[in-house]
Amino acid sequence: MTTREAIAVVAELLKEEVVICTTGYTCRDMQVVRDRARNFYMIGSMGLAAPIGLGLAVARPELPVVVLDGDGALLMGLGVLPMIAADRPKNLTHVVLDNEAFVSTGKQPTFSSVVPLERLAEAAGYPVVHRLVHPEQIRKVWGAPAAGPRFLLIKCRPDTGPAAPRVEADPERITQRLMEAIAS
Repeated sequence: MTTREAIAVVAELLKEEVVICTTGYTCRDMQVVRDRARNFYMIGSMGLAAPIGLGLAVARPELPVVVLDGDGALLMGLGVLPMIAADRPKNLTHVVLDNEAFVSTGKQPTFSSVVPLERLAEAAGYPVVHRLVHPEQIRKVWGAPAAGPRFLLIKCRPDTGPAAPRVEADPERITQRLMEAIAS
């Protein structure tokens, strides 16, 4: 499956979760597949989706939070893995789309072909870790009850063809609409 196909599978499974999307094509593809007020699109802050998701999950433990991350973005800030594992937010699902490349900057290879990211999550202390390669595996694991944090590594191929359009809203509007959507 391609990265875009994996994003489409995750998007179809969403209910009330807040989704923190990493920079680049991930947020662009999510906007095309399923734009909603509970999506937060990172613009220009590679590697910070997981820390933002962690902060939100800890601050709002009643709110299900999904971080839609990339292998390259995660590799830029591996220190977030033990932070998430130590804080143990039960409401956090950390999804890493692993296409082994920095696709939006020219398809330069990452190190995930030789560094198994799911093993790093296990070593950091995530209680639930899965490596997924087929859409049906994503669907099965998504619906399975599990106290988080959960780490779901989805192996995928880089997309071919034209990139999705850039995120339309500016960062201030993206932030405002999320805050309004989760206001208690």
